[in-house]
Amino acid sequence: MDKIIIEGPNRLVGEVTISGSKNATLPILSAALLTNDWSTFYNVPKLRDIATMKALLLHIGAEIQEDGNTLKIRTKNIKSLEAPYELVKTMRASSLVLGPLLTRFKRAKVSLPGGCAIGARPLNLHLMALEKMGADIKIEGGYINTKADKLKGARIYFDISTVTGTENIMMAAALADGVTVLENAAQEPEVVELAEVLNKMGARIKGAGTDYITIEGVDSLRPITHTIMPDRIEAGTFMIAAGMTKGDVIIKNCPIQNLETLVMKLKETGVEIKAENGSVRVSGDAHIRSVDIKTLPYPGFPTDMQA
Repeated sequence: MDKIIIEGPNRLVGEVTISGSKNATLPILSAALLTNDWSTFYNVPKLRDIATMKALLLHIGAEIQEDGNTLKIRTKNIKSLEAPYELVKTMRASSLVLGPLLTRFKRAKVSLPGGCAIGARPLNLHLMALEKMGADIKIEGGYINTKADKLKGARIYFDISTVTGTENIMMAAALADGVTVLENAAQEPEVVELAEVLNKMGARIKGAGTDYITIEGVDSLRPITHTIMPDRIEAGTFMIAAGMTKGDVIIKNCPIQNLETLVMKLKETGVEIKAENGSVRVSGDAHIRSVDIKTLPYPGFPTDMQA
C-alpha cells in the first residue's frame, strides 16, 4: 500500500474492540526462548512487527503453530543463535532475543539495528548491563557477539529509562546466578506484563512497575499459557479520533487504567470519557480546546501518541 486516502469530515460513531498489545507481545514471544516446551499465547495481534519476530524465531529454530490470534511456540531444537541483519534492520525490537539466547544457550550473535553504521549504539545500555553480569562482548562487522558460561547477578543503573533494555535484562537475569537489581528501570505496563509472564514461568521478579526491579535467578523456567494485554496505544488512538471528530465511540477491551495521562489531557480539551459496562465511551460533542502536551516515559504522555 503506497498511501491511505481519508475523506472527511465525518463523525466516528460505533464500537471497536482493541487488539492485543504489540509492545507487550514482542518481548513475551522472545521469552518463549527461555523454556524448551510449548507455550501458548492468546490475543496476539496480526502486525508486520509480529510477523518479523515470528520469522526471527523460526530462523533460530523455534516451532510455531498459529490459529487466528493464538500462537504456540516451542524452542526445544534451536539450530541457530544468530539474529541476522536482514531481520533486525526491519524491527529494532528483534534485539530482544539477545538476553534470552545468551542466558539459556551461553552465547548469541545479534545484528546491530544499523548494521555497520557509525554513531550512537542504540543497544549500549543493554550491553553495559550484560557486561556487568559477566558477558564477554565483541562488536564485529555490525554484529554483537556475546558469550557467557553463566551470567551473574549484578546491580545495574540505567542512565536513561529504556523499555527494551529493562526487558532484555529481566529475561537474561531470570536464569542468571544470584540477584540482579535494575535501577531507573522502565515502568511501562508492557514491562509489568513481561514480568508477570516470567513469574508465571517460574521466575522471581519483584518491583515491576516501579523504577527499582529485583530479579532472583532460577535454574529453569516452565512453559505457560497467557493472554496478551490490550494495546494502550491503539486504544488511545481511537479515543483521540473519537474526540477530534466529535464522535461517539464505545471502545471495548480498553486498558483505561494505563491511559490516565491521556484521559486527563482529553478531558482538558472538552472530550467526555466514561467507563461503562467494561468498556469506555468517548464523546466529542463539545467545542474542542487546545492543550499543551509534553511526552515523557510512563506514566507520562506516551511518545507514540504525540503524532
